Amino acid sequence: MSDALEAWLARLEQRTPEARVHLGLERVLALLDRLPHARPRCPVVTVGGTNGKGSVVALLEAIYRAAGYRTVAYTSPHLLSFVERVRIDGQSVEPAPLVDALQQVEDHRQGLDLTYFEHVTLAALIVAAAVRPEVILLEVGLGGRLDAVNAVDPDVAVISSIGLDHVEWLGTTRLAIGREKAGIARPGKPLIVGEADPPRGWLEEIERLGARVEAVGRDFRWRRDGMRLRIEIDQHLLSLPLPGLAGAWQAGNAATACMALRALDQQLPVPVAAMAAGLKAAALPGRLQQIPGAPEIWLDVAHNADAAAALAAALASAPGPTVAVFTALAGKDVSAIGQALADRFERWLVPELVGDRSRPAAEVAAILHQLPVTGAVETVESVAGALASARADADACARIVVFGSFRVVAEAMRLIQQRE
Repeated sequence: MSDALEAWLARLEQRTPEARVHLGLERVLALLDRLPHARPRCPVVTVGGTNGKGSVVALLEAIYRAAGYRTVAYTSPHLLSFVERVRIDGQSVEPAPLVDALQQVEDHRQGLDLTYFEHVTLAALIVAAAVRPEVILLEVGLGGRLDAVNAVDPDVAVISSIGLDHVEWLGTTRLAIGREKAGIARPGKPLIVGEADPPRGWLEEIERLGARVEAVGRDFRWRRDGMRLRIEIDQHLLSLPLPGLAGAWQAGNAATACMALRALDQQLPVPVAAMAAGLKAAALPGRLQQIPGAPEIWLDVAHNADAAAALAAALASAPGPTVAVFTALAGKDVSAIGQALADRFERWLVPELVGDRSRPAAEVAAILHQLPVTGAVETVESVAGALASARADADACARIVVFGSFRVVAEAMRLIQQRE
């Protein structure tokens, strides 16, 4: 990452920390009026959801690229470098155009109090417009209705799942959270729902608002059949290879992505061969990423109860003594995460993290003790110390699972790359 981009990000962080949440669309809409070239001039797919939205974006991106379309994807947060947030044809943007775009937003801000996420979202839209893509894929940052990306009207909206997360901003029930996420839908436009168990009455509410809902279990169905993914739509069967992304749940994300493709088929037709190639080629670091070695290392950004349950299911099919390197940021439900994985680890190593919203390792460890979880729970001074401790016990450890916040997974990823 360039010095100029680092300086810009530091400036934004000082003005309004990234962790600051100030939901609302009025500021971004005002800037879009001042930045007319930032508005997309091609089809837009906006993807929200508690879990799975990053996977759906990655799958859509890979399939559209396999079909020969020029793509821009905007996602958050990043793992190793900020430039990962904007991908052009699958590659992270170069720093220079991002710096120029950040400056354009600043030049037109005219004292408007943008949050960090709003500023970088507008910059991403400027970068996207400049490369003239054929499709833009936007991942919701938080919620949906009042998230900055919702200032752009999508041609297709996708909700991958609805779970209890970010309850301090989105509500304390799945219905309330689902309503916030459904705010990305538009009257007369398709909304693809990948959540298999939506809150009672939620689908009907969205349909009354005019969205053309296509929901899993009602309008389409999917199943795994050996190494094939079968999607049933209107009595038509689509047979595809299973996605290359790790995790049994990715089949559902793949089916959801394919329904979004189908909704845009008039504008961006995709042959079945490109769907198959894209599903196999899709990649997403930090999602059940498995790094071979002795011991093997798994990296997974499971930071809520549903994601932890999915990780627990994956571990159930991989026997052998396992050590956890885990922590979570402030506001995350450590108890629910711990309960989902209570009997999966021989040791829990809880490292200290630095930075905004970091949580003391002793506080996280105390919650795990109280549950209780099986295996010893130990605090460690750093992620590096946790990995070293787990590796030192390699004879009694088949794998190390690093999970929780993006920050702990990113730190582990850096250390692994340095070691290689």
